[in-house]
Amino acid sequence: MIALEHREFVAALCAARAGLRVDPDRDYLIESRLGPVARREGFGSLTEFLDTVRRLDEPRLIQAAVEAMAPSESTFFRDPAVFETLVGEVLPDLVRASGGAGVRAWCAACGTGQEVYSLAMRLADEPALAGRVELFASDLSERSLEKAQAGLYSQFEVQRGLPARRLVDGFEKQGELFAISPRIRQMIRWRRVNLMEDFSVLGRFDLILCRNVLGTMTGEARERAMAGLTGALTPRGRLVLGLSESAQAWLDPVDPAAGVHAARISGAGGSAARSAA
Repeated sequence: MIALEHREFVAALCAARAGLRVDPDRDYLIESRLGPVARREGFGSLTEFLDTVRRLDEPRLIQAAVEAMAPSESTFFRDPAVFETLVGEVLPDLVRASGGAGVRAWCAACGTGQEVYSLAMRLADEPALAGRVELFASDLSERSLEKAQAGLYSQFEVQRGLPARRLVDGFEKQGELFAISPRIRQMIRWRRVNLMEDFSVLGRFDLILCRNVLGTMTGEARERAMAGLTGALTPRGRLVLGLSESAQAWLDPVDPAAGVHAARISGAGGSAARSAA
């Protein structure tokens, strides 16, 4: 077991750099996630790794530690009804409201990509709609983004939530792995984004998915992230949260059964503020 002072250091570091809530008493979680990082970086023990991070304040090591502690749980078509609502109702309404300008959709905290690929696969079923929707995805973790962009998944990963028809239509077998088909992968643009930093350079979005993320953050970080996310919505935009997440302080529910909310934003001219990410 690593010392309490080291666990408290990890918790403080994650809160400060990424707004992550880490319980220092969960020593097994900290060791299981940071132990591989210490070995990958060539350290003899986790204690040696954390001592070095504290002493050197080296950005690369800090980033590696924080990214490893960030939740990366992701499955295909988690809460399937959400995707049906988005593609069947929310996105068509947004496309109509855009007056021909098209729709920008962002999957924030996309992890290893299963959620945004699920949306892309469902959009591909509706070619006329897919042609009007730009898909963007981001995550805090560079390693998660690398995996997402590669689009390579194990048998275990594709079995979690992915219908058999989707596996046949949307993937190609590559040895022991399954690769997202190029036509799906090319629908998405990727970028590393820390929700604790200023991401206004991304422009504004008509649809933002940030599902099952708020619960992993400290209270202060939730406030900051929600301020940024609601500010990134166009006036008619929609923000989709996890089904168990509450956002009454910031948002009005539009379809609670699908986690869809509308921000309390005044003014117009959202389309004029669009920019390419």
